[in-house]
Amino acid sequence: MKTVLIADDDPITSAVITETLEEGEYRVIYARDGKECVDMAVKYNPDIIILDVIMPVMDGVEALAEVRKTSDAPVVIMSAFGNSEKVERARELGIECFISKPFDPDVLIELFDVIFLAE
Repeated sequence: MKTVLIADDDPITSAVITETLEEGEYRVIYARDGKECVDMAVKYNPDIIILDVIMPVMDGVEALAEVRKTSDAPVVIMSAFGNSEKVERARELGIECFISKPFDPDVLIELFDVIFLAE
């Protein structure tokens, strides 16, 4: 079973993603801010990470830069701000893809299937 780390401060978004992924037989762990994401990435070594850009304590791009020091797990950035400098910086740090909010939860399952088939 693949482990997915979701880092998003919006509990509704996280709940939708969690429900969708658990139906797809993924194990889901959840972080409420960027700092917690970094800590959980080290502790659990997830197979893939979903990061929101705008989060408290440490934003998603800062968290991504820290996670990249110890992990090369695929990262999906989700944000309502598709053209921001932060998203461009995330692309430089090697994200797998960017998904705009609002999003279709089924797209995540399809995306994960593609990512994991490519391994």
